[in-house]
Amino acid sequence: MKSLNEQAIELIQKGELEEALKKLNEQIEQSPEDPAAYINFGNVLARFNEVEKAERFYQKAITLDEKAGAAYYALANLYYTEERFNEAAVLYEKAINAGLEDHDAYFMLGMSMMNNEQVKLAVPYLQRAAELSPEDAEVHFQYGLSLAKLEHGREAVNQLKRAVELDPEHADALYNLGVAYAGFEENAEAALECFEKAIKAQPDHYLALNGRKIIQQSIGNE
Repeated sequence: MKSLNEQAIELIQKGELEEALKKLNEQIEQSPEDPAAYINFGNVLARFNEVEKAERFYQKAITLDEKAGAAYYALANLYYTEERFNEAAVLYEKAINAGLEDHDAYFMLGMSMMNNEQVKLAVPYLQRAAELSPEDAEVHFQYGLSLAKLEHGREAVNQLKRAVELDPEHADALYNLGVAYAGFEENAEAALECFEKAIKAQPDHYLALNGRKIIQQSIGNE
């Protein structure tokens, strides 16, 4: 027979959140020292955008188990959504230190640092996320973007190319690959091709439209 936690998770996956809360309430009454029930309860509250209540449940789980990586990760996600990036970064790191060897944890830690303009600190975490999830276009895109910001041109181009290989319709990756070709390799034709593809994927992509115009003018003036 499935545990109350397992039943609640299935209900959450089905979108039957009220029923899930009933199961979790029952689990907490039966086993008040079970951190998983508090984490799952917090996850449901977070879906209802009950931020403060969800926060209390995650913190209760951490009080019960200081190595509850899932609780640190869930609370970090809550803070990230609230744009509390410093706090989120601390908690993502705690989740990893607690044994959550998951590409999402490394990726979100890197993104928290990127949002705090701590690009150099973000790079190793985004790199690790890319290593753990080689088929994730968004991870390679953000990693490439961080490398470009630090002017690691060749590495940035490689990562952005990988993002585009994985998702040929990723307009932002196409645009930034075009910028990298133009800025790091002075390859106007390759840049123009990327801008064209970005515009095809997203016709209102202002930056790609502007990039195409600039490249076309520069080619025309040669």
